[in-house]
Amino acid sequence: MKKTFKEIASLWMEEKKTFVKRSTLSIYSLNLENHIFEHFGNRNRITEQEVQMFVMEKFKSGLSANTVRDLVTLMKTVMNYGKRKGWIEYSGWSIHFPQACQRGEIRVFTIAEQKRLMKHLKEHFSFRNLGVLICLNTGLRIGEICALKWCDIDTESGTFHIRRTIERIYITDNGERRTEIVINTPKTLNSLRDIPISRELANILRPLKKLANSNFYVVNNSPTPLEPHTYRCYYNSLISTLELPKLKFHSLRHTFATRCIESGCDYKTVSVLLGHSCIGITMNIYVHPNQEQKRKCIDKMLKKLG
Repeated sequence: MKKTFKEIASLWMEEKKTFVKRSTLSIYSLNLENHIFEHFGNRNRITEQEVQMFVMEKFKSGLSANTVRDLVTLMKTVMNYGKRKGWIEYSGWSIHFPQACQRGEIRVFTIAEQKRLMKHLKEHFSFRNLGVLICLNTGLRIGEICALKWCDIDTESGTFHIRRTIERIYITDNGERRTEIVINTPKTLNSLRDIPISRELANILRPLKKLANSNFYVVNNSPTPLEPHTYRCYYNSLISTLELPKLKFHSLRHTFATRCIESGCDYKTVSVLLGHSCIGITMNIYVHPNQEQKRKCIDKMLKKLG
């Protein structure tokens, strides 16, 4: 019996509940509801040309290249599921994406700006400032720092144990949408990681750890976590007060990674510290040799040849 794309997607989502995180399921649901169903929800046949037109429309509307690719991947997954069940005809689509849609330049704090920010964080102690300082020293994501507990900090071995993240997700119940805070394992298995604590940061954390409740969250020293949105607002206010460039909270992570690369750290180590699933992600984001670096590389190769 044939089914519509929306019917197939709903059945696919039901099966997925057993295998994926609620946050992942929430993303699928939002993409289907906000973008895909309005075009293809009631259809029981979807052509390659229609999907290509859908892609171009989404690019023109301002969606990022990654988001549009995710939409197409989601559609293909649902269609393959429906094909296996005999509910819809599908023989694959070959979709082309505009070449002009490339990743934007990563924005980070300069060394001078970073030093000024770190100086302020050390001289004006608060648990929220401590969290920002930890991010600059570790490259943690905002959800990871908000979910960090004192028990995750081992001052004896000098290690942060990153084991959870916190995020607000959208839940759809009977057509009604609501949000909910969830604490879960980090983004990928590679994000479950141990990060060394610098000596300077260890000196700050050691006396605090002796007094803190091990089950309290670090950035607010409380038994209940601080929501990422609230912490992001605090950070924005902080850099505005310091008259620093208005970079996003995630730029703390980019700044950490950039400083590591500039210091000559090998890419594999930086990738592991960031919790990336593969070294290629790290290199695609942060490793962009300039003309002088490329010239030195060729000179070094020719010198080796004599």
